[in-house]
Amino acid sequence: MSTPIGNISDISIRAFHTLLSVGVIACEDTRRTGLLLTELKKRYASLISDSGGHEPRFIRCDEHTESNAVPQLINMLEGGDSVALVSNAGTPLLSDPGYILVHEAVKHGIRVVAIPGASAFLSALTASGLPMSHFLFLGFPPEKESHRDSLFHAIQSSMPIAPMTYILYCSPHKLTKTLHEMMRHFGDIPIVIAREITKIHEEIWHGTITKALADYSHPVGEFVILWYLPTR
Repeated sequence: MSTPIGNISDISIRAFHTLLSVGVIACEDTRRTGLLLTELKKRYASLISDSGGHEPRFIRCDEHTESNAVPQLINMLEGGDSVALVSNAGTPLLSDPGYILVHEAVKHGIRVVAIPGASAFLSALTASGLPMSHFLFLGFPPEKESHRDSLFHAIQSSMPIAPMTYILYCSPHKLTKTLHEMMRHFGDIPIVIAREITKIHEEIWHGTITKALADYSHPVGEFVILWYLPTR
């Protein structure tokens, strides 16, 4: 289930009602999700029917605990409990935990229902002005420099079947290094940087990598980098 990535008003009515009705919420951060639910109840009290004081149980399910939490959650689902899976923000499984749980649920014949909503990379793509017919979402680049080098080399040397828009997430402390590595492989190409999507300081920036290095010399916020490569 998707939750807001910045603007709490992006919660869907369906997602809100689901959070109020399930018995269990599996989440990255139980405190953060609890605060989200409390704030949603305050803001949208008029949408709440009599719930009889129902409060869901929160179970931590993040990158460190998911493997251990999954057997318990599968047992709950097979026992008839309803479980909502959420990440801290956005859509689970997209550069967030959740794959192990969903994979095991499918293996056990448990019905999985996706409740769509906010996604930083899709919002960035639709606002970027770049072609959307074919795109490749890369998530966060690999931690090791040699692995990032291999990734960018593979993109630079590949022959895609169609012109492609590439998208990756980038944390602020890795932005400068990532841009330098992109410059080494692709040259000083035009790129789009989406920062703080749906938040108060949201911006969609257009320019070359050189200009990005100058304009974001002290990066703050969460970044999405997008660029377009035509077929050769």
